[in-house]
Amino acid sequence: MAKIAFILLCHKDAPAIIAQAERLSATGDYVAIHFDARAAATDYAAITRALAGNPRVVFAKKRVRCGWGGWSLVRATLNTLEVAVRSFPDATHFYTLSGDCLPVKSASYAHRFLDAADRDYIEAFDFFTSGWIKTGLREERLIYRHWFNERDQNWLFYQSLNLQRALGLRRRIPADIAVQIGSQWWCLRRGTIEKILKFCRKRRDVVRFFSTTWIPDETFFQTLVRHLVPEREIECRTLTFKMFSDYGMPVTFYNDHYSFLISQNYLFARKISPEAALLKQRLGALWQAPCSDVVTGGEGEKLYAFLTGRGRVGARYGPRIWEDTSTLGPDRRLLMIVCRKWHVAKRLLSSSAERLKLPGVEYLFDEATCPMPDLGGIERSLDKRNRHRRALMRMLFEYHNTDRLMICLDPGNMAALQDFLSDRADARVLELCCTFDDQSLVRHATRLGLATENTPADVIARLLPSLRQDLAMHATRIRDADRSRHWCIRQDRPLAENATVLADFFDIDLDSAQRLSETPYLFAD
Repeated sequence: MAKIAFILLCHKDAPAIIAQAERLSATGDYVAIHFDARAAATDYAAITRALAGNPRVVFAKKRVRCGWGGWSLVRATLNTLEVAVRSFPDATHFYTLSGDCLPVKSASYAHRFLDAADRDYIEAFDFFTSGWIKTGLREERLIYRHWFNERDQNWLFYQSLNLQRALGLRRRIPADIAVQIGSQWWCLRRGTIEKILKFCRKRRDVVRFFSTTWIPDETFFQTLVRHLVPEREIECRTLTFKMFSDYGMPVTFYNDHYSFLISQNYLFARKISPEAALLKQRLGALWQAPCSDVVTGGEGEKLYAFLTGRGRVGARYGPRIWEDTSTLGPDRRLLMIVCRKWHVAKRLLSSSAERLKLPGVEYLFDEATCPMPDLGGIERSLDKRNRHRRALMRMLFEYHNTDRLMICLDPGNMAALQDFLSDRADARVLELCCTFDDQSLVRHATRLGLATENTPADVIARLLPSLRQDLAMHATRIRDADRSRHWCIRQDRPLAENATVLADFFDIDLDSAQRLSETPYLFAD
């Protein structure tokens, strides 16, 4: 069975570190601690004194003064790995943790998980092509030497960087390695760690190179693992659940995140708030709990992005000049059927196409698999369709040889709706207002990737009000876009009233509209 040696990198909160080490070692695993040399000597003394009698806990022989972004973090990790490898000969895996990490699964589950596949778990993406770095320095991390820390020595850091740029002091990356990048929180097998330590002794040139790169904890181990281990034995992911805000700051978890965290497909999570006493207590007890059936999902990051993005709605891309000045044609009529329940809009479009002999296309700007005619390639991806909306619609009008065309739109696609309403064509919006019970909302959340069948009930309960508010917000925005060209039929409205609306929208006689409103199972789920 797997035995884990945790490489615990920490710098504060001595009582929490003591509790974490005792908890992790109580289940038969090991802990090797590096406590930052910058930290208070009294804290380090308290930790060593409290854990001195625990044979499953060791300390790095040489402590390092650590600074974010510098080689010191890698050096501290290497020092701790060396003592862990010597002290725990039966450890099968080595797992990096911080003092802010806590388990979201039991130890028995973690052991079974690691036993199930013989592989290393580490994010290791190509440094230059992956897009992993979102902001700040990129290539400069590697091709220039960094002796100063940006946070503590900001002026010296940038003076040194700018001087090297001015003098053209670029350096070469070692020719036989392909630099990778990823999270510093990984779980590697013993054989991999031994290869890394041997490589460090043999290839001093590579160690020297990384020792003056910027933020090497995101590149050093990631690069060496790819260099030393066959790709089939690497799973390019971390086992520690973490999220970042759109400002690049780590997301912190609190007491009410327990159900959310334990349902994620990870073994640990960071960062747990120091004030979240109840969460720390519950997650700490979870590690030592008997293994039971575990349900997991992968919706965490999508759910976070959805909930935090409600107040950040805006236009990201401006229109291309050829799109901004183009038109569908002043003599053409575009009939947009807007509905959150896609199957309802599709039923009405199909019924209208059959009864009124109108050509129609389903959710072409929302659904990648929407059936489309061959239009020369512009139709092949959602990105292309949305980037060239008006050009695509002109081609569809011409393809069907018509001046009246129906499409379905998701209420969230306001960019497309507003684009067409601003056109000189006769663009009309028919909103299908459905009733949403809790089960309908859950299905909607599942379709959006915000929930899975394994998402805990209390997480769903907290999500539902946001979804209802989101639906209401989109409905208001649709009506406000152009009330003079907005029609609405409702699920809870009599068929006769809906027929009157349909007759006006499609510009047809009332009898035809009545038959259309009686479309079988139109609003059924």
